[in-house]
Amino acid sequence: MKFENLILEIDGRGVAALSLNRPDRHNAFNDEMIAELSEAFELLAGHKSVRAVILRGQGKSFCAGGDLHWMKKAAAYSQKQNQADGMRLSDMYHALKSLPKPVIALAHGAVMGGGAGLIACADIAIASSDARFAFSEVRLGLIPATISPFVIAAIGERQARRYFLTGERFGADTARAIGLAHEVVPTPADLGPAAERMINLLLQAAPEAVAGAKALIAEVSNRPISKELRTMTAKVIAEVRAGDEAKEGLAAFFGKRKPGWCSSDE
Repeated sequence: MKFENLILEIDGRGVAALSLNRPDRHNAFNDEMIAELSEAFELLAGHKSVRAVILRGQGKSFCAGGDLHWMKKAAAYSQKQNQADGMRLSDMYHALKSLPKPVIALAHGAVMGGGAGLIACADIAIASSDARFAFSEVRLGLIPATISPFVIAAIGERQARRYFLTGERFGADTARAIGLAHEVVPTPADLGPAAERMINLLLQAAPEAVAGAKALIAEVSNRPISKELRTMTAKVIAEVRAGDEAKEGLAAFFGKRKPGWCSSDE
């Protein structure tokens, strides 16, 4: 599929590389990019051969948040139009977070507002030491409303109280410390090899099991450990154990061979 603001490539392993491609605007969001991201996530969700997704930005930055021209145009919208606009953005983030494939986000340069929202939605986030993050909406008289559920799920209420209110910039080490990034590498050139290490691990895991584990996290997070929840998880493991992947995985383990989802060189 051809995009104007994105580059999508899928290799022979089933690894999809999705790049934001507005480098002259530091990959800032506009209506078209948001629509294309939603379309790309829907495409990848239904693509049976895709095993993992790498999300990155072309040029000097990952994503500088909202394009100022787009934001200026939105300022003239009616409340109904702004709400619909916000819902389209929220739907895009939800499509990313709920994508039934593991997503690795690679952050470098400017990672502002909505760009940091993308990082928060990824399953694995790796930042280079040059990355600079901010939830700077308050400095424009705005608030990070649409991204807030996704970001607070990543960094927690306590950290959001500081960084949402001050709008201050912070570096990659701080992003790791507050839970926005999992790993920091020295330079943007090191992001690719770091992603490959994660990809190699993910490709050793059963595809349906990875999707199931991701769905399980969403289902269990922030719920009390009630009998209802425990019953649900017992039902889930019973269904998984009866599945073809579990049978193949156990047979491969006891047969001292690689399971069918691993290529011969893994």
